[in-house]
Amino acid sequence: MPRLREEIADGTYIVRTAAGEALAILIPDRGRVDRTEILSKSPSEMRAAAKLEVGSRAGAPSVRGDGGESCVSRRPHCQMFQSELPKHPGTPAREYSTVGVGHDVRAGLHVPDSGSVTVAEAGRLWLLSGEATGLERTTLETYRSLLDRHVIPVIGGTKLSRLTVPVVRIFEDKLRADRSPAMVRKAIGALGALLADAQDRGLVVQNVVRSRRTTTHRSKERLHLARRRGHLKVGVDLPSPDEMRTFIAHLQGRHRPLFLTAVFTGLRASELRGLRWTDVDLKRGELHVRQRADRHGAIGHTKSATAERSVPLPPLLINTLREWRRGCPKGDADLVFPNGSGRVETLTNIVQRGLIPAMLAANIVTKDGKPKYKGLHSLRHFYASWCINRRVDGGLELPLKVVQARLGHASIQMTADRYGHLFPRGDDGAELAAAERAFLG
Repeated sequence: MPRLREEIADGTYIVRTAAGEALAILIPDRGRVDRTEILSKSPSEMRAAAKLEVGSRAGAPSVRGDGGESCVSRRPHCQMFQSELPKHPGTPAREYSTVGVGHDVRAGLHVPDSGSVTVAEAGRLWLLSGEATGLERTTLETYRSLLDRHVIPVIGGTKLSRLTVPVVRIFEDKLRADRSPAMVRKAIGALGALLADAQDRGLVVQNVVRSRRTTTHRSKERLHLARRRGHLKVGVDLPSPDEMRTFIAHLQGRHRPLFLTAVFTGLRASELRGLRWTDVDLKRGELHVRQRADRHGAIGHTKSATAERSVPLPPLLINTLREWRRGCPKGDADLVFPNGSGRVETLTNIVQRGLIPAMLAANIVTKDGKPKYKGLHSLRHFYASWCINRRVDGGLELPLKVVQARLGHASIQMTADRYGHLFPRGDDGAELAAAERAFLG
C-alpha cells in the first residue's frame, strides 16, 4: 500500500494513504527519529502506521510502505520520490521526528478537514457574530456585499484547513484580474476578518491573511495606494479659499447652518446628521461629537473612539446656530439638522436640495456648468486645509496632532498621509532668500 508524501512547509511533510487520508507529519528535529504516532485508532490505520519507516539520505526523510515500495505522489502539487531510501539510524545529518496529526489536533496546532468548515460557512458565522455584537446595519451590509460578490464566488468552497499563504495569494491574483485595487484590498480584509472570527470559534488555527500582512507589506500597500490616489488638490478636490468665501456668501435658508457647521468644524456627513442640541454648547463655543446617523437614519456610535471629540466654534457659527435653534424643527431625537418632521435627514436630500443648488448659485461649477464639488466631504477637506494654512493666509496654522484631533482621525499617520502636503514647508522663496543672505553675507 503506497504512501504519498507532500511538502506542506519548508522541510515539513505530510504523509497520506493512496486514498488521501493523512497518516503522519514529518517535522525537522535535531534529535533522532524516536517515535511514530498513529493518526487514527482504527485497526487498519494502526497497522499501516506501524509499518512506516523513517530514514534520511542527504538530509531528506522518506517513508516506506508495505514491502518497501517507494512513496510516489499521484498529486501534481506533491513532490515525487522515485527511489527507495533505507533507514540510517546513525546518520549525523539533519534528522526528522515523525509526529502524528492526531498529536497536533490534541495540541491545538491543527484542525482536521473533518472539523473544518468552508470559507462561505465561516463567512456566515462572521456575519452572525457582527449582528450579535451590535454592528451597524450599514457595516453589516458592506460585509455581506464583500462576501457575496468578491469572496464566496472565488474561494467560498475552500475549507479553512486548506487555506495557506500561497492559496490566499492565488485568490488575490484572481481578484486583481477584474477588480479595482481598493476592492481587492477590502475583499482580502474581509477574508482576514472572517478567519479571525473562525479562530475564536476553534475552526482554524492560523489566520493566513494576517500572518502575511506584515508591517512592511502594509507600508508598501499604503504607499502604492497613495501613489494611485495622488495628493488632494485645492480647486479640484476641495474648494479654494476664494471659492469658499463665495460659497458662504450665497448660503441661505434651512441649509445655511448645516453647511456653515460643515465648513467650520469638519464634521463628517453622518456626524452632522446625528448631531444633537445637547451636544452643542453655545456659551462655551464648542460642540461634542458623540454619535452619528447611518445611511438608514439609525443613530449609533461614532466611527471610532477617536471620532468622539470636541470642536471649537467660531463666532459666525455660534450666532448662526443660536438663531437656527429658535426655528429648528422639533423631534424626539433633539437633532440640530433634522428633516421637516424632526427626524434624521437623508444625505441625498442634503446634497441634492442643499449643496448642489448652493454651488450653482455661487457659480462654483465646471466648464460644462455642473457643480464642481458634489459631496459634503469636500467641505471637510476644506476645514482640514483651513486648520493647516498659515495665519497670514487666513488659516489657523495648527500642529499636525491638533489637526488629527479636530478631524477625529484614528491615527496621526492617517492625517499626515492625507493632508501632510498642505502643511507649510518652511522653505518658500522668501525664507530661502533670507537664508541665502545670512549664509553668503
